[in-house]
Amino acid sequence: MRATFTLGRIAGIGIGVNWSVLLVFALIASGLAGGRLPEAHPDRAWPLYAVAGLATAVVFFASLLAHELAHAIVARRHGIDVDDIVLWLLGGATRMRTEAQDPRAELRVAGAGPLVSLVLGAAFALLTWLLGAMGAAALLVEAVAWLAAINLVLAVFNAIPAAPLDGGRLLRAYLWWRGGDRLRATEGAATAGRAFGWVLVVAGLWQFLWTAWFGGLWLALIGWFLVVAAGQEGRQARVRELVSGVAVRDTMTPGPVTVPERLTVEDLLRDPARAERHTAFPVTGEDPERPVGLVTVEGASRVPERERPHTTVGAVMRPLSRTRVARPDEALADLLPRLEPGAEHRVLVLDEGRIAGIVSPSDVNRTVRTMAARPRAGRAAGG
Repeated sequence: MRATFTLGRIAGIGIGVNWSVLLVFALIASGLAGGRLPEAHPDRAWPLYAVAGLATAVVFFASLLAHELAHAIVARRHGIDVDDIVLWLLGGATRMRTEAQDPRAELRVAGAGPLVSLVLGAAFALLTWLLGAMGAAALLVEAVAWLAAINLVLAVFNAIPAAPLDGGRLLRAYLWWRGGDRLRATEGAATAGRAFGWVLVVAGLWQFLWTAWFGGLWLALIGWFLVVAAGQEGRQARVRELVSGVAVRDTMTPGPVTVPERLTVEDLLRDPARAERHTAFPVTGEDPERPVGLVTVEGASRVPERERPHTTVGAVMRPLSRTRVARPDEALADLLPRLEPGAEHRVLVLDEGRIAGIVSPSDVNRTVRTMAARPRAGRAAGG
């Protein structure tokens, strides 16, 4: 899930928001302002309901962000590189470049989010009691009570042992610890995720058809997302098992064509040997062997024609700090979770800071086809 716009950084972690959050924000705010709050405390002025609904929705998304930040901070403490956090339609997602190295780290990273939601739920519940005892405004008490309930629901739901929920990660950590095989543990968690997702789909559709409750459609949507996401994790686990023992150097395109950061966009796009053969190029600085970023033909093409003669590649490139990198001796299986479609997501392979190659999804697909064509015994011997 990609961010539509960014909010900034917290503790060095980028925070992004997908456009779909606006839909959920509007549903929560309007549902509170036009439903729960007036029903619980009627005869208030409508602006009070609107302000309370908007403020509660903001605090709810802050709670979601705290949930994801817990994952990210604990992950970094265990040496796991974190790309960013993206809030979207069905909650949040912490995107990590690497995976946990052992079941214990996996357990801690996965459990951090639900634990924070549980603590927030308890804190909001205590605050509800204190506000009520102090005779605070009824709408404020009701809003805080809703926040307590939703955070507790978030903690419990995410703890369900089904991928891609946090509970699925906890299940994977347990299966990994018990069997010693991370890939098989991932397949087990993905299977549980698909089963649970179909249960939600069936339950949601049944509720909608028999009770005309539109919340059933939302439940079915969540279930379908779980089915799809768990299926993707299962397929990725099988591919990773297929390429186990394969190093990045065996997959990468070695000696990629590079461009200097001082080259103009016009010269880049005018050179058919570059622009017509490749979609992305490592960008080099003073040292022609050390990349400083990545530029795509699509990104360069967005520069207006009149500005291209005066715009350098360095001005439109994706800096190295935001570009995915790998080592030649790194396992291809560990690189797969960091691969995404799009030229801007090419992975630069660096050997002691020097460019050694570049990896694209087509490179990986070629390797997967090659490994799949080999007899199983041959693959085992080669690995």
